[in-house]
Amino acid sequence: MSAPTAEKATLRDGFAVLGVAIRREPWVFTWSTLGSVLFGALTVADAWVLGWSTERFVIPSFEDGELKPGAAIAVIALFVGVAILRAVGIVARRLGAGIMQYRMQAHYRRAVTRKYLELPLAWHQRHPTGQLLSNANSDVEAAWMPIAPLPMAVGTVAMMVVAIVQMLLADLVLALTGLIAFPLVIVVNVLYQRLQSPLMTRAQALRAELSEIAHESFDGAMVVKTLGREAEETDRFAARAEALRDVNIRSGRLRSVFDPVMESLPNLAVLVVLALGVQRYLAGDSAAGDVVTVAYLLTVVAFPIRSLGWLVADMPRSVVGFRRVSAVLGETGQMTYGEASAAGHGAGPARLEVADVEFAHPGSGATDAEPEPLLRGIDFTVEPGRSVALVGPTASGKSTLTSLLVRAVDPDRGAVRLDGTDLRALAHGELAGAVALVPQTTFVFDDTVRGNVALDLDLDDATIWQALRAAQAEDFVRALPAGLDTRLGERGTSLSGGQRQRIALARALVRRPRLLILDDATSAVDPEVEGRILAALRDQAEAAGHAPPTLLTVAYRKATIALADEVVYLADGRIADRGTHQELLARNPDYARLVNAYEVELEPRPVAGSGEEER
Repeated sequence: MSAPTAEKATLRDGFAVLGVAIRREPWVFTWSTLGSVLFGALTVADAWVLGWSTERFVIPSFEDGELKPGAAIAVIALFVGVAILRAVGIVARRLGAGIMQYRMQAHYRRAVTRKYLELPLAWHQRHPTGQLLSNANSDVEAAWMPIAPLPMAVGTVAMMVVAIVQMLLADLVLALTGLIAFPLVIVVNVLYQRLQSPLMTRAQALRAELSEIAHESFDGAMVVKTLGREAEETDRFAARAEALRDVNIRSGRLRSVFDPVMESLPNLAVLVVLALGVQRYLAGDSAAGDVVTVAYLLTVVAFPIRSLGWLVADMPRSVVGFRRVSAVLGETGQMTYGEASAAGHGAGPARLEVADVEFAHPGSGATDAEPEPLLRGIDFTVEPGRSVALVGPTASGKSTLTSLLVRAVDPDRGAVRLDGTDLRALAHGELAGAVALVPQTTFVFDDTVRGNVALDLDLDDATIWQALRAAQAEDFVRALPAGLDTRLGERGTSLSGGQRQRIALARALVRRPRLLILDDATSAVDPEVEGRILAALRDQAEAAGHAPPTLLTVAYRKATIALADEVVYLADGRIADRGTHQELLARNPDYARLVNAYEVELEPRPVAGSGEEER
């Protein structure tokens, strides 16, 4: 695409973006534009007052050699009245533009965030978190940046038309002489936009890249620190920051040339008009008031051109930002929901059925080929109240299967059913009320213990303590400085890995789920504590007078697996065997080798050169 064509496309798309804002906020835009028109009209009126005062008051005062108080008061009243009304127009213009801009930003931030929540986990896995933050923040801000000068530009166009008409009526010769600068101003503006547009587009893209790098570095702070990658991450961030700096400096240099030229052209035109006007006044061809009026209006005409320039200068960033935001809002991969309901916790433990499930991560296959299934033919049932251990080597599909069970993703084939209802047929929010997942990687909010356990639920302290007791977290929480009111820091940095896991487990238990899924959720606690946690799940439920939840746990430790009623052994994305722990140990050597490996690693080994043992 050639430069002129690209520029036209940017302007067209930029005005289309502004059209979206005008259609959404028509009344605010109208209010702001009327304020701008009022400001423009009264700015032109200033020129009339100036010319009238010169003709009716200043020149007669010089000729008569005396100052008439009544005329002076009238002139001052005129100027003050125009100034006050013009101030009202400025307030209305700026207030309306600000409200319109911030409303549009708030609306689109909410829309982008809602879309993020609707889109499935698979979509999020394909998009860096830094990019998503950039879409919801800097891209939204850039998209609606031109709203600030928009009402002013619309109002000053009207001011420019009125000013030119008044100039022509005042003195045709002087007006045409002064307006020679008008085409020069337009040429300079067009040249500026052509040079500035690619720089602004590049700057917006670099802001997004910088956001992505920063988020990755902050999110992976532990990895960066422990592997000594500070210098490399600093260099990676610095490279993008310097590139953004260089683009902004080039843009600033361009503007530093543009602004003085735009300021000087109208001033030069004023000087030419004044020089010619004096000659015409002395020759009796022009009145003094007309000369002053035309000279002043020339300065007024330059302002609308500048305001249009400010509007057009923001359009490249606006178009880039709006396209990036629209790309998110246009995604169609969100999950659909039915209207079926799931029984709450009072209905007792749930029945889980996995029927011939197959699943492949998008993009996991070769180019232009079907992705390779990670799970194939998964078929099993967990009866209400039963406990099933999901066991398998690394990359056998265990965590992926738990994602399917809570409908973080949907299977490519087959179905997952809760009490006989396909999860896809449940209404939005129904599944969360019946099923709880404690994932392998726990997340703790920068909030109190109470806030992390209860989240959005209105729970009394006794209920929270009961959940913490079942998760074997009561003792260390009571030892915290403020107990339940202790803030845990960002991502729970004040806690150990095992403590974070137990807080996350209490968060799930306090909701009394009918189906509880633990994805290696106790890996950071010692086997003794893990055994007490699993025993407490059943004991506390029975003590409270209700049946314990159906339990599915991804497990590695033999002691944990032995507590399950049944074991489902996964290998290469398929169910390789099923049965009790003892049955699988007896008949499946691969299973026996896997579950015994952990205990083998923990066996005491002699220290070289001594008769002592170490663990």
